[in-house]
Amino acid sequence: MPLLARTVNTPLVIEVRRGAVADLGPLLADRRISAGGDVAVVVGPGQGERIVELCRPSLGAADVFTVAGGTIDAANDLGDRLRRRHYDAVVGIGGGKTIDTAKYAATRYGIPMVTVATSLANDGIASPTASLDHEGGKGSYGVHIPIAVIVDLDFVENGPDRQTQAGIGDAVSNLNACADWELAHEVRGEPIDGLAVTLARTGAEALLNHPGKITDDSFLTTLAEALIMGGIASSVCGSTRPASGGDHEISHAIDRLHPGTAAHGEQVGLGALFCTFLRGDTDRFGRLAHCLHRHGLATTPGDLGLTDEQFVDAVQFAPRTRPDRYTILEHLAMSPTETRERLADYAGAIRDHLG
Repeated sequence: MPLLARTVNTPLVIEVRRGAVADLGPLLADRRISAGGDVAVVVGPGQGERIVELCRPSLGAADVFTVAGGTIDAANDLGDRLRRRHYDAVVGIGGGKTIDTAKYAATRYGIPMVTVATSLANDGIASPTASLDHEGGKGSYGVHIPIAVIVDLDFVENGPDRQTQAGIGDAVSNLNACADWELAHEVRGEPIDGLAVTLARTGAEALLNHPGKITDDSFLTTLAEALIMGGIASSVCGSTRPASGGDHEISHAIDRLHPGTAAHGEQVGLGALFCTFLRGDTDRFGRLAHCLHRHGLATTPGDLGLTDEQFVDAVQFAPRTRPDRYTILEHLAMSPTETRERLADYAGAIRDHLG
């Protein structure tokens, strides 16, 4: 399977509302999704039984599959079960691991996929990639973008705040990813897709400037839209470029050197802030720092439980995680000593902006 499935498709339906899980019937009755009502519903463990109980009246005789682990083995096992009969569509209900497992299995056998997200921890709810664990670590696999994306705010609101905080970090990091892409275009002549940049940047800017809190429906809706637009942006250009830059390289390096440090969105948020500082974009640096701080996200390595030296090591290692990608980190090519000096300057800038 290619690293990223190229497609310019966008979802037929995008809904962000309360009660979506309990009211799937009208959506699945759309003949563009299911001509005969033959759908497979995929849920995760834990809250899976509650989800099935809520949506069962609107699902009729749909087959329900429970998956766990978010691994490539779990995704392949699900695919093997799906192929035993015909399905018009696969409906993945849950968080990131469940959605990615369902996306991969559905793509493997060419079955349309519907996402019903119960958390907003990352942009995987609408992206053309699935992040799955394997024996060697975590891999990113190209998949088809969902044909419909539904976000149930009831579940998002009742879920852990940290998941939503991570989603904020993932969404606003698109601003740095787009800036890194533009840098690669200017320095190396790398082709750039203006529509993809516009989609990713518009959603991130709307979130960055939203005055609400994670308890507000309007803010959660803006967050969901930003994550969905980031996923669609990657689908439009056939690359993760509009959603992954030096920020993701730093996060991947942290995962490699210090596994289990924090959630992906928390790490890329900090990575985006540091890269924005390195780029010298003072205005965006200040706004991004205030956004992350206001929503309880990390703005310093210590906030993630990392020492400065551990963070320096991660920044040094970061370009090795994506040797094909040109970002501000590759552009500056800092030595360890230079990285320490810039990190000290960064700490001073954070104090100046946040007090």
